[in-house]
Amino acid sequence: MENPIVIGIDAGGTMTDTILVDQNGHFKIGKAATTPKNEAEGFISSAVDAADAWGISLDSLFSGLDVVLYSGTGMLNTLLSRTGRKLGLITTKGMEDMVLMGRGLQAWADYSYADRLHAVTHAHPDPLVPRRRTHGVTERIDHFGDIVLPLYEREVTAAARALIRDKVDAICIMTIFSHVNPVHEKRIAEICREEVAAAGVEINVYTSHEVRPVIREQSRLNSVLIEAYATSRGRQQLKGIEEASHKYGFKYGVQTLLSFGGLTSINHPRLHETMISGPIGGILGAAYVGKLIGNDSLICSDMGGTSFDMGVISRGQTRIENEPLMDRFKLNVPTLHLDTIGAGAGMILKVDPLTRKVSLGPESAGADPGPICFAKGGTEPTIADCDAILGRLNPYYFLGGKVVLEVEKARAAFKDKCADVLGVGVEEAAEGMIEMLEQDANNALRRVISGQGIHPSEFTLLSYGGSGPLHLAGCSRGIGFKDIITFQFAAAFSAFGCTTADYMRRHSVSTQIDIGARASDDRLAAAGAQVTRVWQDLEKAAVDEMLTDGHAREKIRTVPFFMARYTGQLEDVEVIAPLASINGPDDMRAVLAQFEEVYAKANHRVSKYGEAGFSLMELGVIATAEKIKPVLVRRPLGSADPQSAHKGVREAYIGGRWHRADLYEMDLLEPGHEVIGPAIIEHPATTLVVHPNDRVFIDEWTLLHYNHA
Repeated sequence: MENPIVIGIDAGGTMTDTILVDQNGHFKIGKAATTPKNEAEGFISSAVDAADAWGISLDSLFSGLDVVLYSGTGMLNTLLSRTGRKLGLITTKGMEDMVLMGRGLQAWADYSYADRLHAVTHAHPDPLVPRRRTHGVTERIDHFGDIVLPLYEREVTAAARALIRDKVDAICIMTIFSHVNPVHEKRIAEICREEVAAAGVEINVYTSHEVRPVIREQSRLNSVLIEAYATSRGRQQLKGIEEASHKYGFKYGVQTLLSFGGLTSINHPRLHETMISGPIGGILGAAYVGKLIGNDSLICSDMGGTSFDMGVISRGQTRIENEPLMDRFKLNVPTLHLDTIGAGAGMILKVDPLTRKVSLGPESAGADPGPICFAKGGTEPTIADCDAILGRLNPYYFLGGKVVLEVEKARAAFKDKCADVLGVGVEEAAEGMIEMLEQDANNALRRVISGQGIHPSEFTLLSYGGSGPLHLAGCSRGIGFKDIITFQFAAAFSAFGCTTADYMRRHSVSTQIDIGARASDDRLAAAGAQVTRVWQDLEKAAVDEMLTDGHAREKIRTVPFFMARYTGQLEDVEVIAPLASINGPDDMRAVLAQFEEVYAKANHRVSKYGEAGFSLMELGVIATAEKIKPVLVRRPLGSADPQSAHKGVREAYIGGRWHRADLYEMDLLEPGHEVIGPAIIEHPATTLVVHPNDRVFIDEWTLLHYNHA
């Protein structure tokens, strides 16, 4: 193999996964514990693991790389832990309480059903900026973009000086309807920067029309606040990763993953668009695998130490969510839609001694101190401890033997804190805990599918993440999927997905273009001309950003898109435009027909409602530039006998009793091999448990197909 030219890293809450790719698409993976205080340490440890697998030194690795791609949850953790910067806000007078009021939807987000019923338990999310550092200034622009009240500049000066006295780290500016006409926001920012310069202090100024120029004031306000609050520390972490890369000879800038599925520089001006980049890689990887297996309806399931993330690709359509919830904040950030529940191998197990009620999480042991069996100071039993107690994890092969699991220590603690309290045997209690976790995940998958209007038999389930294969059998049983697939590189699948992405920029702006069901040719042509003008402006902005990042103009491709709904509906559908520009009424009809086609795919053809007319709510342009991607190699099917990968037997507790399970080395399984349970297929970074009489078949792409008995 040649030296790698792409390295992709996905830093999760527990583990940091790495994938190396050479120019022919060959790849290897590495893994290490995440280091939240300084992510660069975990990044280098994981890179060392991958370089060892490739057989090269770190210096040789980094000096030959073209792309270093890093995705993680560092910025999201800054928001969750409320350890961001000290903010001030200047807004339209009369709107000073917007932060405190929030939106009803976000105020109740993440609450259980019981807590929604009993409002006495309810508390609003902690505001990112307190009321005393929020200043209203007199100004008003209406929804047409016309100035109703001029800006009172002396009020802006007074507000800026007060915030400077308060020693804020950043000033955020959000005025009403600035997405239509940002003239007042621009002038407020000018005055603030003049006052900051005069005071000789370092304070960044953020405006909402630059961060996200779209309708819905509350979401736009949240977006600008979170950009100012959480991304500064994230930039520092990313800079640290870039410095570590340069230290070992990397010559270029580090890239990160956008929440809507593309790569961008870590100097991206809207870095909050990368806050939930890690799980997005899995959906990109799933789309890539879907093309190989010839199925465009896929359920992606990613189970790690902390969470179980699910994404859906339904008949080739990946749902874009325009206003995702992030830590109970509604944001204006287009994001590939994910459903998440708290379910992972690091979940802490608790049993109430009075009621004997069992609770899974929501806390996770994380990477530090980790489960008890890691022997790093953890004292609370976890699902991973149960897997070790039941013989499903190899104590001498975890992370390839780098961590020796202390099973007896875990067993003693689990017996004391869980099994004895319940009054049952250790094995029975441990398997019961695992079955609870798997049933939660199974129910979550059923909920996600039921919302698609498509029968489960059309879907292929892709299972990945470090714990995905370990719990695959229970998570998927009884649903009736067309196929169930996992991977030799399951632990690093999200990192793999990141490396299948291209460089991307996405620019969009809110519009309100209504077109009647029987609109005249003149009306259609006028609407088309308006749309084309906006697309051209956005294309220039997106291409200019790509050029600034160093991409050659001839390599940049642009695609216009629009968000539309039938007039009167509440939700938009994103549609890639069939034409780059609209020249006449027939072109406009083609664009509307494309919306109807996508709408029918996402819902059902009987739900089309053209009689209501059409509303174009947002126009945008996506600019992309290609990069090298990993390639899965197709090989002919051979013998069904997996003896060449067999490495012994081990006692494993499955289905209420101990079995002599056959052990196989995952990387030695070849196309054509078939494994019949009870069996355990081991990899340094993950473990696939095959229940009695279930089968695993290795196909020509070396994908592992799981078949229930």
